[in-house]
Amino acid sequence: MTDRMNHSEALVARLAGAVVLVVGDLILDRFVDGRVDRLSSEAPIPVLVEGAERRMPGGAGNVARNLAALGATVRITGVVGEDADGEVLKKALHEAAGDGARPVSDAARTTTGKTRFVAGGQQLLRVDREDKRPIAGPVQASLIAAIGDLAPGAGAVVLSDYGNGVLTPAVIAAAREAARAAGVPLVVDPKGRDFTRYGGADLVTPNRAQLHDASGMATDSQAEVVAAATALREAAGVGAVLATLGGDGMVLVAGDRSSGAPHVSAWPAEAREVFDVSGAGDTVVAALAAGLAAGVELETAIGLANTAAGLVVAKVGTAVVRPDELIAGLTGGPGRPAGAASADKVLAADALVERVERWRRQGLRVAFTNGCFDLIHPGHVSVLAQARAAADRLIVGLNTDASVRRLKGAGRPLQEEGARAQVLAAFADVDAVGLFDEDTPVALIERLRPDVLVKGADYRPEDVPGREEVESWGGRLLLVAIEPGFSTTGLARKASGLTRTETSA
Repeated sequence: MTDRMNHSEALVARLAGAVVLVVGDLILDRFVDGRVDRLSSEAPIPVLVEGAERRMPGGAGNVARNLAALGATVRITGVVGEDADGEVLKKALHEAAGDGARPVSDAARTTTGKTRFVAGGQQLLRVDREDKRPIAGPVQASLIAAIGDLAPGAGAVVLSDYGNGVLTPAVIAAAREAARAAGVPLVVDPKGRDFTRYGGADLVTPNRAQLHDASGMATDSQAEVVAAATALREAAGVGAVLATLGGDGMVLVAGDRSSGAPHVSAWPAEAREVFDVSGAGDTVVAALAAGLAAGVELETAIGLANTAAGLVVAKVGTAVVRPDELIAGLTGGPGRPAGAASADKVLAADALVERVERWRRQGLRVAFTNGCFDLIHPGHVSVLAQARAAADRLIVGLNTDASVRRLKGAGRPLQEEGARAQVLAAFADVDAVGLFDEDTPVALIERLRPDVLVKGADYRPEDVPGREEVESWGGRLLLVAIEPGFSTTGLARKASGLTRTETSA
């Protein structure tokens, strides 16, 4: 197990050295969460009471998000409209790729957007706003120029095609020539029936439906998938076809086309749970391209992509996979129920949000409490138990060391934040731990939107940070009984007195 862990860590660490250029359709994904309590009196449809809205890059932008999450250096270009959504999307792309983001603005174009309305973890409706006209003129010229500027030094080039008119024949040709000039692979996430437009690409990654449409052949069995991929590879003039088959895994058809029988490899699906397949293909392409750009062999890179796909479909929305998750997936780490191991519980804010969304999709209620938890005592244990009893899952917000020093003074904390988080995560009543650096957990609470906010009964309701926010989305504050006679400050003073006595003796 240790050798496997070391190998996986080394493999994933190589991704941080990858540089990948992504060219394609830029989309702004919106997820509007709410609740449904009744049907409309106007028609037999549910009435969604709107709650939080999340916005993130989709399409080629989601490929970039996944690459950045894996630690790779991202370069990305595409087209956005000169509208409010375009500004939001450009800002998000710069957050993922920094100076490597070169979106081209088109005043005559509407920024492509997909809005999903969600209640109880289920999508009720998706509304698309798009302009599928092929780009041309100065906009196309600017995009081709951006490809030329961004390609040198990249280890792989990705075409992310969502059929929204950005990947014209001229743009595809420019990307193909840029990849050839750099001596790096061109990977295509395709769209449509005509794959000859991708001729010269090193690898295309159709799903089952795309493979069927493009080849005109049956794709129900693995043998049929191999036959369709072989025919498509020959007809389109591409180096290899990786068919992504959802629950049936992946099949690669590769090898020298002139040598007769192709080389065929297959990977079984690794998903333990499937909650949402939105953007899963983007994750596959990102992990695959990052591996190739890092110099990993093709089949090893596909193995990485297959594991990443199995992880991302267990999340909600257009999500990403991070290095620690990928390492755990490669070594069989995750898949244990949340709370089974403390290492699975201490999460960064983004990962914590994803976990909460997943719990909500399962219909679970979430409680939140917070504190410094410098020295765990029976009072803490009682509060944690009561908090956990108030909901299906409990998140503990933990002050960072810097936050504790501001609140408690220079001599605190007595234990550094990693040790405090590890102790909390060892409690069966605690399902997740998230650190916050502010004096109060309000910002973290706003991101997590718990159903129940829990504090000790020594607080007055009006003095509890986050109460107003939680009540604003229909949650509630719960003040729980505290064990008298216990405090971290008192224990620290007592320990300090004993130390002085021992020293003087």
